[in-house]
Amino acid sequence: MAQERTGVATLKGNPITLIGPELKVGDKAPDFKVNKNLTEQVSLADYAGKIKLISVVPSLDTGVCDAQTRRFNEEAAKLGDNVVVLTISVDLPFAQSRWCGAAGIDKVITLSDYKDRNFGTSYGVLINEIQLLMRSIFVIDANDTIQYVEYLGEMTEHPNYENAVAAVQKLV
Repeated sequence: MAQERTGVATLKGNPITLIGPELKVGDKAPDFKVNKNLTEQVSLADYAGKIKLISVVPSLDTGVCDAQTRRFNEEAAKLGDNVVVLTISVDLPFAQSRWCGAAGIDKVITLSDYKDRNFGTSYGVLINEIQLLMRSIFVIDANDTIQYVEYLGEMTEHPNYENAVAAVQKLV
């Protein structure tokens, strides 16, 4: 049974339970399996040798998630070819594709944890009560070691974009 973490996060002020471990800087990044589309899965190994900025959002169809993904799409253009920016949510791949097309997202890779919430439980961001992912940011170096983590305490708040980008820039 996966670890449950209480008292660490809220949704509009209401306490929520996160499933999975609290990862820290210096930890080896856990492997994960998420969907690129309905039939194709990818894992951490698919991005081997790259610096990875993983932006985790509950759903692209909400205001903060939309803004977060657009911001990281802009930043991705400036970070260089050795950096990959992944946005992971439990939105279906169809919805992610539709949203990216409408929003003009062309640098961020959207991945879906809809199938078995493998990323959510591996990275400690699955919200037990609603089965969505808690907003968070992970920066993982080319050797798959976590170099930056931000678990937001309140789901409706924005992450610290500047600190996440600075963590990536230190590795480039």
